[in-house]
Amino acid sequence: MAAAVADWGRASELDDVAGKVAIAGVGESLHTPASGRNSVDIAIEAVEAALTDAGLTPKDVDGLMCGRGMGGQLDESAFRQHFGAKGFEGPLWTSGEGGGMVWAATAPVRAARALSTGEAKVIVNVFSVAWATQRKSGEGDPGMFHAAERFKANLELPFGWFPQPVYFATIARRHMHEYGTRPEQLGAIAVSCRRHANLHPGAVMHDKPLSLDDYLAQPMLVDPLRLTDCCLISDGGAAYVMTTPERARDMAKPSVRVAGVGEGHSNSGTYWSQQGDFTATPQVFSAPAAFEMAGITPADVDLLTLYDPFTIVALMQIEDMGFCKKGEGGAFVEGTRLHNDGGGLPYNTHGGLLSHAYVLGIAHVVEVVRQLRGEAAAQVPDAEIGVYGGYTGHMASTLVLRRDP
Repeated sequence: MAAAVADWGRASELDDVAGKVAIAGVGESLHTPASGRNSVDIAIEAVEAALTDAGLTPKDVDGLMCGRGMGGQLDESAFRQHFGAKGFEGPLWTSGEGGGMVWAATAPVRAARALSTGEAKVIVNVFSVAWATQRKSGEGDPGMFHAAERFKANLELPFGWFPQPVYFATIARRHMHEYGTRPEQLGAIAVSCRRHANLHPGAVMHDKPLSLDDYLAQPMLVDPLRLTDCCLISDGGAAYVMTTPERARDMAKPSVRVAGVGEGHSNSGTYWSQQGDFTATPQVFSAPAAFEMAGITPADVDLLTLYDPFTIVALMQIEDMGFCKKGEGGAFVEGTRLHNDGGGLPYNTHGGLLSHAYVLGIAHVVEVVRQLRGEAAAQVPDAEIGVYGGYTGHMASTLVLRRDP
């Protein structure tokens, strides 16, 4: 078992992109419950907002990144169809190595190559979902991938290990058994995210306060997880504009530089029950690589945003990225330590997937950029270095952003 734990995953070998890419514009769509819109229309709204933020027009864009693994994204055809009427004529460099989740962090690696070769000068990365609308009509659900996978359908679903809340309730219970993690410590994460969402006018849960007593009074959804331990299902999207640092200086807003990127993988793939270290995430491989590229340590980070489908996933990533020792995450997150003005580690200052919107991480990158510009709703004083941690279960990624001097 010791050997399995030691070699249960690996870090990817990525290009050193420190200082080679700048984020010059960010934008979001409205984040809502079921809106009746489709994901392409939502993505277009986010792209238009990001271009306006950068002081650009569609004809300035010559690169587009989106996710290849999910349908309904703003691909080249949809981009041309909509923006062709607004001055865009092409050509357009495209890549499917972008979008949300882990790729919201690693998109700058692929973008850096295109920028360095001259394939593109202004690249938009965009991701959107209409899952709340699809769920209401019975057409879509985040659990569908797992239900359709044959191994899971035959060896997990029949035994009740489905859907995602059940997976992560199992992991949370094991973390409690191993390290003494308590429900109120998971609750501290949920309450911090809600507090930040209450400060953010664009958050789905903006007008719904949550205290720790409120959290503890909730019934169990899947023991030991309560409803507010689990992410929202919403419609929404976000986009960010990448270019070279030199070009970014001439654009409308202060730019933010990519300082480091990392990516980690679990050897067990999507079969989390087989992972060598059941209470860890691939951030143990991703974060050290990103921090080394950026030339920083966890102590240098001014704010952290994490892909947070469940409170236990946030807690494990905080440990695995080195902000505290393994097993000490519960004590680390207690009280106001995660608040934007709490004097500890400001965390998911827009509310995260738990309370802002479930747009799979790309809005987290938008939040880091706004924080480093000093424009955030729940602003962290004098923020200079911000980190986004992406997660998909068997993969994790880490993006270090630094305020441009």
